[in-house]
Amino acid sequence: MEFHGINKTTLLDFPKHLACTVFTGRCNLRCPFCHNADLVLQPDTQPVITEETVLSFLERRKGTLEGICVTGGEPTLQKDLLPFLARCKELGYLTKLDTNGTRPDVIRAALEQNLLDYIAMDIKNSPARYAETAGLSAVRFSDFENSVELIKNSGLPYEFRTTVVKELHTKEDLLAIGEWLQGAKCYALQVFRDSGNLIQPGLSGYTGKELAAFRELLLPYFDEVLLRGTDYQKK
Repeated sequence: MEFHGINKTTLLDFPKHLACTVFTGRCNLRCPFCHNADLVLQPDTQPVITEETVLSFLERRKGTLEGICVTGGEPTLQKDLLPFLARCKELGYLTKLDTNGTRPDVIRAALEQNLLDYIAMDIKNSPARYAETAGLSAVRFSDFENSVELIKNSGLPYEFRTTVVKELHTKEDLLAIGEWLQGAKCYALQVFRDSGNLIQPGLSGYTGKELAAFRELLLPYFDEVLLRGTDYQKK
């Protein structure tokens, strides 16, 4: 595998574990609010970190780091993802996958081979607005449905999460997501912030107070609803 970035220490990306995060290039969606536009649109212009470099780093950090989070881009597009996860497991690391859910076949294989300890799937929007929010003219929605069911039935810790954008997400959209994912263990609402490296500039986020109100509406659908990127819920 080739990677295009590494965060050597994080307490945020892998819940309850000290981990590192590696970033793959390329994605099959074009979400306008994506904050890693260069990884999606111009991966070949980004610095390359080899698989062996990452594994050597993990070898040196054994006993300090507990896990590794593989994110993107979209990691399930990488043909060597499963062998890489297997090598991480051999080194004694917990593994977390971030995915957009477009490759349920890869998710299924990773689960069947016991290569994952945590999985996070981005939920772009309500079913009716999925293609629009993914930046495409059409999507095969059954892939997302299949991925959701695989994850819900995996027996692993997992989360579904939505980055909430004013121009793309209404209260009705979020309630439709709740209906779709009803019964899931964990759903997270994430604050949108303009990273300066968006696929489509000019988008805006909701305030922490507004997201907290959305959270209250969604509580009946999930075991847990989290807010990410704001401390409003602590006030």
